Amino acid sequence: MRICVVGTGYVGLVVGTCLAEMGQDVVCVENDEAKLRSLLEGEVPIYEPGLEELVRRNVREQRLAFARELTGVVARSEVVYIGVGTPQSENGAADLGTVMAVAADIGASLGPHHTVVVIKSTVPVGTAVQVQEVIAQNAPRGADFDVVSNPEFLKEGCAIDDFMRPDRIVVGTGSERARKVMAYLYAPLVRTERPILFMDNRSAEMCKYASNAFLATKISFINEIANICEKVGADIREVRRGLGSDQRIGFQFLFPGVGYGGSCFPKDVKALRHTAREAGYDARLIAAVDAVNDAQKHLLGKKIVAHFDGDLADRLIAVWGLSFKPRTDDMREAPSRVLIAQLLEAGARVNVFDPVAMEEARSVFGDAVSYAPSAYRALEGADALALVTEWNEFRRPDFKRIAQLMRERVIFDGRNIYDTEILQEMGFVHYCIGRRTPWNGAHERPPARAKDGL
Repeated sequence: MRICVVGTGYVGLVVGTCLAEMGQDVVCVENDEAKLRSLLEGEVPIYEPGLEELVRRNVREQRLAFARELTGVVARSEVVYIGVGTPQSENGAADLGTVMAVAADIGASLGPHHTVVVIKSTVPVGTAVQVQEVIAQNAPRGADFDVVSNPEFLKEGCAIDDFMRPDRIVVGTGSERARKVMAYLYAPLVRTERPILFMDNRSAEMCKYASNAFLATKISFINEIANICEKVGADIREVRRGLGSDQRIGFQFLFPGVGYGGSCFPKDVKALRHTAREAGYDARLIAAVDAVNDAQKHLLGKKIVAHFDGDLADRLIAVWGLSFKPRTDDMREAPSRVLIAQLLEAGARVNVFDPVAMEEARSVFGDAVSYAPSAYRALEGADALALVTEWNEFRRPDFKRIAQLMRERVIFDGRNIYDTEILQEMGFVHYCIGRRTPWNGAHERPPARAKDGL
């Protein structure tokens, strides 16, 4: 099957590459000259484990190609994916400008055969109807096409596995011909119990927002409970065990921390709230999820300021983890950005390290922070360590070495990955989220420890 994918951002490039890996003939269209040049030279402009290898293999085997102009590519394609960005507007709505511009170009480029246009971008309810109208307005008379809503549910860091082994595939269409095309295209991915869920376009569009909003709700909920635990002396670890053991609730996304970030949850929660407001409904729960998350991103910074009695002038704070989650270099809406802004505003010096997001960090922070070549180098002379992103290499560090490198033994654990008791025995002050410690919550902080006892 001949397939065109418009856009080589995170969604478009992963989808196009994985379809090629399944044996399809795929051309990805990209109008950004720098990005296109990188792809033509075999360089992948985004970080995703395993993606670069797949891109190079499928290009080499001539199943995957890249082009700048979509006209000729669309004309000979049976399926055309729209995978461009839908950034957040000032009012919280998804900006559909690029989607509609691409839809117009697709309409003008349609060939004489039946074409299925698949909206893979995350778009508000009702977008498929608008795309249908725009394509029809620009298409040759009698053009034969259908518009399908097919939201993606890829998680950054494991996107290839998510595509190849999906929990479910959601397809919105009212066309039987389009339904058969999509069923044939995705059949290799659902050979076991995994379903293709066919429904109408509006329901498919809502599925993506509802799924992300629900997961964001679980994160904000457990963070809210963790904050209450600190105030009343309960331990969020034990509370999580009790919650997650209930099969109706489960353990996934019940990890307290410093809030969610990335390109999906923050944007989609706000977009869903905007959609509800436009429809005349006040989505109070969705608004609360968003508000709780915004506040949670400031929590670690507040703990640091409180520990040093509000005096961070010339204090050196080391920050481990800059991406919004492990296994990605994506820093969009990352909690690290909020924390570092707080520290700099308070007068602290900041030394940062992330396994893959350092280049992205330079584009965000410029010369405002220092960039360490390794995790341990970031700790040299530091008054405190703030753990923000739980990369595997941060989970079991050498605490004896850490104690020797740091000026003060203070760790602010934004992901609850360290054992307080072990750190106490080594003379560390360990702040975490929602756990019972001598200095967490409303308790007084202990005096700074001298460098001895190891």
